[in-house]
Amino acid sequence: MCSGETERAAHIPVLFHAVLEGLQVRAGGRYIDATVGGGGHAAGILAASSPGGRLLGLDRDPSALRMAQTRLASYGDRAVLVHSPFSRLKAAARGQDGLLVDGVLFDLGLSSFQLAESARGFSFAADGPLDMRFDPTDDGPTAAELVDDLSLEDLTALLYRFGEEREARRIARAIVAARPIGSARELADVVTGAVSRRRRRIHPATRTFQALRIAVNEELDLLAEALPQAVELLAPEGRLAVISFHSLEDRLVKRFVRQESRDCICPPELPICTCDHRATLKIVTRRPTRPSPEEVGANPRARSARLRVAERVAE
Repeated sequence: MCSGETERAAHIPVLFHAVLEGLQVRAGGRYIDATVGGGGHAAGILAASSPGGRLLGLDRDPSALRMAQTRLASYGDRAVLVHSPFSRLKAAARGQDGLLVDGVLFDLGLSSFQLAESARGFSFAADGPLDMRFDPTDDGPTAAELVDDLSLEDLTALLYRFGEEREARRIARAIVAARPIGSARELADVVTGAVSRRRRRIHPATRTFQALRIAVNEELDLLAEALPQAVELLAPEGRLAVISFHSLEDRLVKRFVRQESRDCICPPELPICTCDHRATLKIVTRRPTRPSPEEVGANPRARSARLRVAERVAE
């Protein structure tokens, strides 16, 4: 999303048209936006499903929900918004009417409005505290607590696992030496000073910030919990669409969809099937859909987006 309210209202979210096409949004359909954010994709789904379509939108971020409520107000009771992580998807859907839906969307990206709020600590340039919680009411540790409290070994492991940072140990040493670290900008400066001088396509602190954000919000664990719930909520021929922005998310989604598209998931060395697994999904996008050069030109943050779509099969 953009920083100003007018810009936010006019902003077209990442892979907007590809999402509507992938979900095969139809009039009167029922949909879940598990990461409603500022409501951009949700507004498109509600418009395309008029006049009778309905949407349940979830988000962990109270600020995002307030923004979505404003953006979706004109759709009245066709849009229901719930403050919830997507790991509680089934409970949120049951709290409405429990009926199966025609599509579920996950947009796993960090919103521009979250980056713009300096007090959240997501941006390299932020002078505010290192928080990084999607939900500021959560009791879990902030990024500042991880940065200041983890041992050198644990911090190195975190940066390598969740950031795929090749210079994880060098960066972790620099962070430990500079502790306590007071702001996101200070952390970015420490990381930038620690890494080698080779040219990087992205900001030197990008992978460090990614790793901390994933750890603080338990993003991969919650996604792994949410995907099976989404499949259970889909009606036959309903669509699952997931937009990811880094390889860890994309690999998790790819593995899940591949597994759920097979009738047997036994190890290949077994002579007969003993798992009794039956395919629940059909892969729609063999390769992920990527943004066009025109979209990336208009929104550089879209460059790493990947959309995968799968369809629920009848049991």
